[in-house]
Amino acid sequence: MAVRVGEGTEIAKAALGQDGAGGVSVRGARGEPGPRAPERLRARLGDSRAARSIVGWRRRLRGRVRSRRVWRAATMASWAALSPSIVEYFEGEDSYRCGYCKNESGSRSNGMWAHSMTVQDYQDLIDRGWRRSGKYVYKPVMNQTCCPQYTIRCRPLQFQPSKSHKKVLKKMLKFLAKGEISKGNCEDEPMEPTMEDTVAGDFGLINKLDIQCDLKTLSDDVKESFESEEKKKGRSPKKEESKELIQSQHIEEKLGSGEPSHPIKVHTAPKPGKGADLSKPPCRKAKEIRKERKRLKLMHQNPAGELAGFQAQGEPPSLFQPKANKSNQPKSLEDLIFESLPENASHKLEFTRFLCSSPLEAENPPHGPDCGYGSFHQQYWLDGRIIAVGVIDILPYCVSSVYLYYDPDYSFLSLGVYSALREIGFTRQLHQKTSQLSYYYMGFYIHSCPKMKYKGQYRPSDLLCPETYVWVPIEQCLSSLENSKYCRFNQDPEAVDEGRSKEPDRLQVFHRKAIMPYGIYKKQQKDPSEEAAVLQYAGLVGQVCSERMLLLRN
Repeated sequence: MAVRVGEGTEIAKAALGQDGAGGVSVRGARGEPGPRAPERLRARLGDSRAARSIVGWRRRLRGRVRSRRVWRAATMASWAALSPSIVEYFEGEDSYRCGYCKNESGSRSNGMWAHSMTVQDYQDLIDRGWRRSGKYVYKPVMNQTCCPQYTIRCRPLQFQPSKSHKKVLKKMLKFLAKGEISKGNCEDEPMEPTMEDTVAGDFGLINKLDIQCDLKTLSDDVKESFESEEKKKGRSPKKEESKELIQSQHIEEKLGSGEPSHPIKVHTAPKPGKGADLSKPPCRKAKEIRKERKRLKLMHQNPAGELAGFQAQGEPPSLFQPKANKSNQPKSLEDLIFESLPENASHKLEFTRFLCSSPLEAENPPHGPDCGYGSFHQQYWLDGRIIAVGVIDILPYCVSSVYLYYDPDYSFLSLGVYSALREIGFTRQLHQKTSQLSYYYMGFYIHSCPKMKYKGQYRPSDLLCPETYVWVPIEQCLSSLENSKYCRFNQDPEAVDEGRSKEPDRLQVFHRKAIMPYGIYKKQQKDPSEEAAVLQYAGLVGQVCSERMLLLRN
């Protein structure tokens, strides 16, 4: 398998003055001085003392120049050994059409071109809100852009697939085993689950008393209960109830077909275009509501809280106690993905993974994953035909999903969801060899865009604070995002960006094939706008990256 060398490697070679064989070139700007120059002088001047003096002077001068060039090349080589990342920053902010809300000039971002980049530098950049598209690396201007894009990461080690995730995996297994194709809508992402799926296991949301009704058809005893309560209030619930039941049945059909769902509240019409409201408590069945009321009544009768199954003081009791029977334990993600197929299975799904061209320099350290670090294509082959390709970056602390493209003829398999679950499982696999690699980055979470909110279903997950660059559990962010598109998630008002640029003069500049600190470079510049651009770059990439990466300046 041939691996194409990126443009960044060629630029780095030019910066180091290296020839194709790996040796250090000492050619000057005018070419080789030529080994015959002293002989020509000697022939012209004879063997006089003047001729010998001139020839000796030239040799000494050429030796000094060669030594200086070798020293410079060695210096550049030492810098490149520490960091071959070479970036070209585009000063100012770009305004362009938003692909989410279709605002013609509402999307704003800063960007730079990565001629080459180490995996560690890119890891540090995405932990500051950057993201790459090919070799273009960009960072949204969060407080100005029309649709703020928050970096989101999933914690695969604690991940449990939701009901809708299991449905996708079982749908794939049925198709492979028996060739069955699920009926209904065949749309892929977004695949919004019910609210029960999105907040399952979150005690902070489950333990609220403003309980919502389930989307399924209400049972007779619940309807009678509601009717009796309405009669006590002197109102007739028949008309309103019939509308709600029709509405809930319609929504249930959509959920079963894989279409996006919308937040539904009793006695309230759904708001169009909002998507699933992850900040609301899960829908509850009438039986569970009765159990909850009984539990609260018992707690009221026994304030000491000495009921069986209660947890430690100050911790909310679990409403769903796990059973001891192992057969009732939920299947893990690996159990669902790698479930064995019959020998006479209708289809065969295979996977291949290989390095692909990108600005990230491939690395294979001894304690890293077996496949190494870098950019990879994950190919999905069905019966010998490629149906999807996922692009991922394997970085020191995470697997970062770049994008997926697939054959639309197989959209009924929900390949977007399926590939994400496979990549989460792959992250778990890499973690077994490389313990610090324990996160799955899903790109950007856009709360104001219903089609992008599906990423919040992969729990547990965190959002990156756009001001202090610390990770905050998504459950703590949703209520703020409901009130404002742009939010600072860090609740500590005194907290600041610990990785901010504090010493801009230490920033490394690559100028005319020379590497120098910005403190020296700025003394040679007279353009006042130059300093503003460099300082803006330093503030966006942070102190650590500004000292490691080489900022290319013409």
